[in-house]
Amino acid sequence: MGLDEDSLDYHSSDPPGKLEISTTKPTNTQRDLSLAYSPGVAAPCRHIRDDPDDAFTYTAKGNMVGVVSNGSAVLGLGDIGAQASKPVMEGKGVLFKRFADIDVFDIELDQDDAEAVIQSVSAMEPTFGGINLEDIKAPECFEIEERLREEMDIPVFHDDQHGTAIISGAALVNACDIADKDISELEIVFSGAGASAIATARFYVSLGARRENITMCDSSGIITTERAETGDVNEFKQEFATDRAAGDLADAMDGADVFVGLSIGGLVSQEMIRSMDENPIVFAMANPDPEIGYEEAKAARDDTVIMATGRSDYPNQVNNVLGFPFIFRGALDVRATEINEEMKVAAAEALAELARQDVPDAVVKAYGDEPLQFGPEYIIPKPLDPRVLFEVAPAVADAAVESGSARKELDRSAYVERLEARLGKSREMMRVVLNKAKSDPKRVVLSEGDDEKMIRAAHQLTEQGIAEPVLIGDREGIWATAERLGLDFSPEIVDPEEGNLDPYAERLHQLRRRKGITRREADELIQDGNYLGSVMIEMGDADAMLTGLMHHYPSALRPPLQVIGTADDAEYAAGVYMLTFKNRVVFCADATVNQSPDEDVLAEVTRQTAKLARRFNVEPRAALLSYSDFGSVENEGTRKPRRAARMLHADDEVDFPVDGEMQADTAVVEEMLEGDYEFAGLDEPANVLVFPNLEAGNIAYKLLQRLGGAEAIGPMLVGMDQPVHVLQRGDEVKDIVNLAGVAVVDAQNS
Repeated sequence: MGLDEDSLDYHSSDPPGKLEISTTKPTNTQRDLSLAYSPGVAAPCRHIRDDPDDAFTYTAKGNMVGVVSNGSAVLGLGDIGAQASKPVMEGKGVLFKRFADIDVFDIELDQDDAEAVIQSVSAMEPTFGGINLEDIKAPECFEIEERLREEMDIPVFHDDQHGTAIISGAALVNACDIADKDISELEIVFSGAGASAIATARFYVSLGARRENITMCDSSGIITTERAETGDVNEFKQEFATDRAAGDLADAMDGADVFVGLSIGGLVSQEMIRSMDENPIVFAMANPDPEIGYEEAKAARDDTVIMATGRSDYPNQVNNVLGFPFIFRGALDVRATEINEEMKVAAAEALAELARQDVPDAVVKAYGDEPLQFGPEYIIPKPLDPRVLFEVAPAVADAAVESGSARKELDRSAYVERLEARLGKSREMMRVVLNKAKSDPKRVVLSEGDDEKMIRAAHQLTEQGIAEPVLIGDREGIWATAERLGLDFSPEIVDPEEGNLDPYAERLHQLRRRKGITRREADELIQDGNYLGSVMIEMGDADAMLTGLMHHYPSALRPPLQVIGTADDAEYAAGVYMLTFKNRVVFCADATVNQSPDEDVLAEVTRQTAKLARRFNVEPRAALLSYSDFGSVENEGTRKPRRAARMLHADDEVDFPVDGEMQADTAVVEEMLEGDYEFAGLDEPANVLVFPNLEAGNIAYKLLQRLGGAEAIGPMLVGMDQPVHVLQRGDEVKDIVNLAGVAVVDAQNS
């Protein structure tokens, strides 16, 4: 099927459209319904009557945006009317929810008159925390937004005007840095003089450009003061009328530093690009066809053309989704009365700064594994970069507070944590651990330190103050990689080729000489980063270690087990995954180490996993799992977890609820625990799940991750005498950073 057929099938599949309303409170019992509606709903109504601000406390107003359009200027479709614009407005709602967890009602108004639109929207102020105006034609859109901003006490934002302005403004800031140009000295030419172009030109002035250096062209050519005086242009275009001589777009571009296209495709030739100043900045943003094609503009000249378009199939896409969800998120969360210029500038600056940072592996993969590094081909973040939420929204919120637009203040660090939690429970849980790590960073050995991911992780650990990384590997290679990646930091490096490893080799020989290791073999083994790192930990020259990125799990685990061994209170190590769901966290053990554990191993794995849960501020409730419930099946396989549970019950140091053997659904379903098995030692569903063998644990966590929608963090190694964690081959940088944070907290506790 073609794109049109696919789209029609997508939108018409049951249920039709792209949005639905779901409840956020329980509605399972008669009491639930009496609280949700009559008579219970009267109490919040009275509170709001007495204090209208209580609407933010007792209703969804504070997280609700109205997306409003009359369908008079739908991108690429023109004036199609209110009804036909509904799929677009629903789509806007999808983006609000997907990227910033903001709820939307799409409002399509069958009104052509600006005054009628203003009256209709202003009357809906009690419903919404903010209004996003969309696809309303110029010049009416200017009047509508201006009047609504004056009349309404909530943010009103016309995205067609300001979205492109903010995103391209961020790109302009970074392009100036790369091209070594001063924004106040730029000669800027606009092709197009509609709402988006005028708003963008105004915003560039807010960023530091000079109004007299901006030349704007419409379909009749350069907008001159002479044309303005004769009434040839409307009042909004007159704002950017210039004293220069009349001419066409080609005349305007001659010698210009920046071209901004917000018009139609194919207007710009290679000759016009060649006429621009050195290292020109070309933002050809007409959709679907830019004013000049990406390859065509790049091939026009030999110096650097810094190019951006509105298309996703070329670098530097100016996509409004980088702006409006996060701007509204920040504005809503401080109950701002408007989205002012300071807030828009803060959003652009935050986007510009984010583009200079190392890009997460997940984002790189989402865009075809193409390198993404600050430079001419990457001057603005990608729309799928999850960091945009907790970089832009806090910047906007801070600017609202500082400019006097906010009605409440936020603690920035706590706010960032809440935003991260919106992206998933795993981020919320990891933030607990990372904050603990930052309170007292420890030295963490990265045994495969010359791997690019390890170097990037070391940079993040240093920048965020999580740990003091020690990279084992080729010194020159590590420096070269860091320089290529643009990572400005000075990590500690231990290069085995530089020698000076005799003390470590001697210690390895002492530890393993009764296991058949000669002194000469120790000299050879200590060249291996896993052995070297393990001995460094054992001798106290570092506090924790990460390995496994380039090795099979068993081979990576063997050196630390041989050198460091298990803790005094443990005879076995185990691998634990933390699985996070929307409203639940479970720890799954053992998923990586012990193939056929007996009851002693199961009991110890339960104790160690419970300790790990508490490092995440989770009070453990443990279930030893089987395919039977409390003796319903009698064989050796079911007896092992049953005996392990009895051992734990008899252990006075076990201060958490635990029981077994039990089936998995019994362990996690409250109704089952409260029904047939009210005698069980768990009064709430288990959050520590101990599996009877390695096969069950590994299969279960992967099924929960893939089919259950869980996010997995781990494997986290428990039971070791010193903090060591073994990564999975192919883990991303964020996984390395997360496990390093866990290792630091382990070291703090030990």
